Amino acid sequence: MYASQFFTYLAAALLALSSSALHAQQDEWQSLFDGKSLDGWERVGNEKSVWEVVDGALRGSGPASMLVYTKSSYKNFRYRAEIKISDGGNSGLYFRTTRKPTFSDGYEAQIDSTHTDPIRTGSLYGFCHVYKQLVKPETWFEYDVQVRDDVWRGREMTRIKITVDGNELYEYLDFDKTFKEGYFAFQHHDPGSIVHIRKVEVLPLE
Repeated sequence: MYASQFFTYLAAALLALSSSALHAQQDEWQSLFDGKSLDGWERVGNEKSVWEVVDGALRGSGPASMLVYTKSSYKNFRYRAEIKISDGGNSGLYFRTTRKPTFSDGYEAQIDSTHTDPIRTGSLYGFCHVYKQLVKPETWFEYDVQVRDDVWRGREMTRIKITVDGNELYEYLDFDKTFKEGYFAFQHHDPGSIVHIRKVEVLPLE
């Protein structure tokens, strides 16, 4: 009897340890950029556009294009990166986009301090717009985006929370669930823009 109880307790303890390890693994941020190469990333768009690694950061310049993270697609997550945009520059942080995206595929967190487009950094382009300059050009800032499907008052929707430099701006509720799941990408909008990106990380959510 005592032996039976011992093995029962042992099995329960091992199950608890396994669950704890799985939970800890799910709580770990995963780096998508090694700081040295374009491993896992692919340019989509104009072949004359330039995506390279300079001083430990991704650097986009030249004609319009996208840089897509191709190793996995994501649905519910927190996603963050440190970004710097040039004076007059225009870029975007895309999520739930396609494998070969155009500018209209997927959600876009705008990157724009002084471009002629008045929709500034912090905006969820086409859904919720910020017109105040929150970040000066040529200045590093952290973008943090949290995305998950949920139910609010009996209605299915997608929650999108936008945070810039630790300041939570808003939580947008997309009841249309416009984009279901997809890839991460960075946009280079037009010639004259230069965008730098580093510390690209994702935290998958259940």
